[in-house]
Amino acid sequence: MEHALRTALIDWLRSGPAPLDTLNAVEEEAPVRVSLPWLGIAASASADWSTKDAMGREIRVALELASRGDDIPADGALVGAIDRRVDDLPRLHDGIHIANITFLRARTERRAKNTRSTLLEYRFRCLEV
Repeated sequence: MEHALRTALIDWLRSGPAPLDTLNAVEEEAPVRVSLPWLGIAASASADWSTKDAMGREIRVALELASRGDDIPADGALVGAIDRRVDDLPRLHDGIHIANITFLRARTERRAKNTRSTLLEYRFRCLEV
């Protein structure tokens, strides 16, 4: 289920409207060579969330937005757009039904060479269909 969710989430984010179309890459992991800004899955983990009659998983996904440190307004617009897009993720996908999506936390830090990293963490509760 975790793989199906990660794939659906990346595809959904890649097809996002402005300002998400300004991202140079939306990938499963940090891209090897791409200019900023980009978005990738920094980490994911899952735990049992089964019911009596259905297999389920609680899947936590952390998205990383890597950007320039000198364009804070653009970062804010991107973070807001990412958050709205994740929340609007369709609930039914190949093999899984997303019962709910919950924003958990965000963290931003400045990095070397005037770059910035914003981590957005979400919880997805999914049932197998």
